[in-house]
Amino acid sequence: MNFFKQVDLDWMGKAKYFFGLSGLLLAAGVVSIVAHHGLFYGIDFKGGTVVDVRFAAPPPVDTIRNGMSQQGISNFTIVPVSDISSPNSNEVLINLEEKGEGAEALDAGKTAILNALHATLGAGEPGKQDFNAAGADTIAEVLTRKDPLGLGTGAGDRYNQLGRQLAQFRDRDRRGIVTDLGELSASGANTNVIAALHDSFYTSTFAIINVEIVGPKVGSELRRQAVVVTLYALGGMLVYIAFRFEWVYGAAAVLAVFHDVLITLGLFSIFHFEISLTVIAALLTLVGYSMNDTIVIFDRIRENARLMRREPFKAIVNRSINQTLSRTILTSGLTFLTVLVLFLMGGQVLRAFSFALVVGILVGTYSSFGIAAPLVVAWNDWRGQGGAVVASGTAAGTKLRKT
Repeated sequence: MNFFKQVDLDWMGKAKYFFGLSGLLLAAGVVSIVAHHGLFYGIDFKGGTVVDVRFAAPPPVDTIRNGMSQQGISNFTIVPVSDISSPNSNEVLINLEEKGEGAEALDAGKTAILNALHATLGAGEPGKQDFNAAGADTIAEVLTRKDPLGLGTGAGDRYNQLGRQLAQFRDRDRRGIVTDLGELSASGANTNVIAALHDSFYTSTFAIINVEIVGPKVGSELRRQAVVVTLYALGGMLVYIAFRFEWVYGAAAVLAVFHDVLITLGLFSIFHFEISLTVIAALLTLVGYSMNDTIVIFDRIRENARLMRREPFKAIVNRSINQTLSRTILTSGLTFLTVLVLFLMGGQVLRAFSFALVVGILVGTYSSFGIAAPLVVAWNDWRGQGGAVVASGTAAGTKLRKT
């Protein structure tokens, strides 16, 4: 499908504007990173504890923050969770950076957060457990001991099933929070079962949805490996393109991809997104996507070099970009719409990952014709080889010789 016919845009004539735009984006990213004393690393890379807490009502973020400070907890952040699909999720992520080593130090972070929440929002009833924090086995054990259905001995299987049923009702139908044990009647529990639960449980106004703990040594090693993996990917692509085309094409493509990664990281700093393992996966996806688009343009330049042997090199590059413009809009446009929906509807967990893809699609597509191609043209101009092109060699290994 060809959306544009007889396109004749002078892309290389606008190269200075492309470089100027990239310079502004890179400078803004560097300023933001310096101002924030580095990038915002997630729990995967810096180590610590992340507790996902859901509340029955809009969470009192300021109250929680003050309460944790009064409990002597520092180096924490509280991030409300909201998105288009769930604007009133009543959920927050509490991030606590841990400096200690070993399992005890990490468990202490989780315990400190939970104790601060209970101290701030209410400690419940003495001698009773929080129903919203109880697992199916705990619920089943209480019911088996009290036997509210009068089943006698050997009723463990029935109460195990009932415990799973009540826990599933709480987690699925009440999104993890039961504000009154009487609500369990909607799950099929009779008054005797609810009365037995009242004797052993109370209901809190919040529930712990998820807890993630990563040691600082593990985070540091993951950070180092992420850098190494990215550099290996760039090195491998440089070798491939240098072999397939010429070394200057490989260098231009790698510089363009490196430019994409730096701009993406700068935007992560500006918009205060954290760098996590999923973001590294998105960055590697960005590397491959941008490189593929660049190779398509380079391949068309090689084909046109055989057909336009007496044309200036800039004219060949312009023609090649114009000929691939429809393909670029189709592939990049559809991919961009997909990742944009993921960014808007994917929720907090996928927010940083999808943001990297949204930025990467835009910047990666732009850099293919706005950075990589102009770099090759600039090199040829610097070498005094911007005149007519004569193609030599086989179709699979064509080299571009200037006359």
